[in-house]
Amino acid sequence: MNVLEKVAVGITGETVVTVTHDMTVQHFLATMPPVYATPVMILHMEEACTASIAGLLPEGYVSVGMEVNVRHLAATPVGRTVRVSSRVRQIDPKSVLFDVEAWDGSRKIGDGTHRRGVINVAAFEKRFGVN
Repeated sequence: MNVLEKVAVGITGETVVTVTHDMTVQHFLATMPPVYATPVMILHMEEACTASIAGLLPEGYVSVGMEVNVRHLAATPVGRTVRVSSRVRQIDPKSVLFDVEAWDGSRKIGDGTHRRGVINVAAFEKRFGVN
């Protein structure tokens, strides 16, 4: 069974968020400035990738993060809107590679790649004893 048969190069996804204090590096490290945190930007990149292919996977399958290669290019303060986009670049037998970008208005604040693997949820839960 080819679980990625419906996924195609060029498929895109998008996540739009307004930066809140809970998304800032200061929320995690009190001595840091209140700007959009790199790990949160990466989470939003993962969300854009996940959403773009979730409906194309067979029932009982999901994608999980495997690899992140991202640059955080500029700070974004609380209250600004961030638009994160993903585009399928490459499809391998068990994973999908995405190009990702994050924008604060007309200014690119992040870019890179993200790879997601595809797993059978029931098999995963059985293997790792989680549910």
